[in-house]
Amino acid sequence: MSEATTRQRLIEVAIELFGEHSVAGTSLQMISEALGLTKSAIYHYFRTRDELLDAILDPVLAELAVLIAEAEAQRTARARADRMLIGYAALAAANRNLISVLSSDPHVTELVRRRAEWSSTVTRQMRLFAALEPGVGGQVNAAIVMSGFAGAARGEFEALDDDALRDQLVAAGRRTLGLRAPRAVSGR
Repeated sequence: MSEATTRQRLIEVAIELFGEHSVAGTSLQMISEALGLTKSAIYHYFRTRDELLDAILDPVLAELAVLIAEAEAQRTARARADRMLIGYAALAAANRNLISVLSSDPHVTELVRRRAEWSSTVTRQMRLFAALEPGVGGQVNAAIVMSGFAGAARGEFEALDDDALRDQLVAAGRRTLGLRAPRAVSGR
């Protein structure tokens, strides 16, 4: 197995184990055993669990930042929220295990709070969803959408492919935020 393949497989197994045991409940030893590698082989790629977690979170949060920037470029609050909703639903459907770990694991929550750029990304996303309703109501709706996506991604809908799950998440998110689906353009 190539070094890049081994590193990617290590990340995939870590995400699975984080989902099963939490980040704090998963040791590098557990990951190495699941891969059939020595712990020292794991250290070749990642010295600590937090370093591994950084490698897992960085690309997803970078993708989320791009989605946020695209949403923020829209003209109205409704268009911004809908663009964010569609992008986040696609991200959640494509990264089911990771999204649930991101939103429900206390260790990840603390790590995101400590990293200013990650915290800012999550705050910007929440603002896009919350802007549709002033005050606490908008904030609650935003939290429901974000945690609801993570809950739906956890595994109860394994039979749905990514596109079908994305569509269901978008529809539920629109209902929660009070957004209407765009009108279909007729072929005339």
